Amino acid sequence: MTDAILATSATNGIAHQAAHETAHETSSEADSPRVIRWGIVGTGRIARRFAQGLAYVPHARLAALWSRRAEPAQAFAGEFGGTVCTSFDALLASGIDALYIATLQDSHADYAIAALQAGLHVLCEKPATINRPQLERVVTAARDSRRLFMEAMKPPFYPLYRKLRERLAAEPIGEVGFVRAGCSVPGVPDDHPSLSFEHAGGALLDIGIYEIFLAVDWLGAPHDVQTFGRLGASGVDTFASLNSRHERGIAQLFCGLDLHGKGDALLMAKGGHVTLHEPWWNPSRATIRYADGRVVELDEPFEGGGLNYETAHFCELIRAGQLESPLMPHDTSLRMIAMADAARAALGLKFAGE
Repeated sequence: MTDAILATSATNGIAHQAAHETAHETSSEADSPRVIRWGIVGTGRIARRFAQGLAYVPHARLAALWSRRAEPAQAFAGEFGGTVCTSFDALLASGIDALYIATLQDSHADYAIAALQAGLHVLCEKPATINRPQLERVVTAARDSRRLFMEAMKPPFYPLYRKLRERLAAEPIGEVGFVRAGCSVPGVPDDHPSLSFEHAGGALLDIGIYEIFLAVDWLGAPHDVQTFGRLGASGVDTFASLNSRHERGIAQLFCGLDLHGKGDALLMAKGGHVTLHEPWWNPSRATIRYADGRVVELDEPFEGGGLNYETAHFCELIRAGQLESPLMPHDTSLRMIAMADAARAALGLKFAGE
């Protein structure tokens, strides 16, 4: 998804990291948290955002990376640090603690399973896999290896989203029974991976997975998914509109690659409603309107481009010996990809090997 808020510059991030490292050096070894050594597979746009954000995560550093193309990998290491490995196997054996998977989604499952079986913790860019059977295999590998696996779904880790949860717990509007959310970004170049059938692109997996998360997070497991949409010239979905019925309510979602529709999100309950202002997937502002007329404005800026919050959470889980995130558990990812599977099936979109 094209984000409306750009990541903080790498230069500022590196300076920020240096400050953390200085503070670390002045503290006693016994009192310092364990440094988490990260590896990255892939060196594209999202990998850059991860590396920029990593500079804002205390006691974490980029140690190694690998990409199929050597030249971009060397340039990436020159900017963000880390050792460039000669192969993916070399990356797995480089002494890292955790792997961030930043490749196209058709390769996520294979990389994740290999890394888990090699004894690494895995943070995988969304969507975690292209379908539920793949994700079930990844989750099984994580449980068998007793390693942490989490889909990198960023919104629930932002300060605004957490503050909203806290506020609604203290001053509730009641159980959320309706979610509306969507985003559509036109003008995607024909050769962009989002339009690639070979790499399992399309609006649902590239953009709609965010909206699907919001519905599952507030309404629970999906029971029924009705989908209308269209496929583009490359064979992937260029627009999809979903109506879904969940354990606790109903959602209306849309995602697209051929219309302009960046927007907010709406959460409705008996006692009021919440607007997550655009771009809701990088949440920084929300308005709570209570049925009694009260209005509460929440404004929580974020730093580091936003990916740093999920990374910091993941590092905390590693140090605590946890194998699953309470904020982004395996069941949430499984429910999300099941919705995407149902929507693709309704559109007649099946990728190679499915």
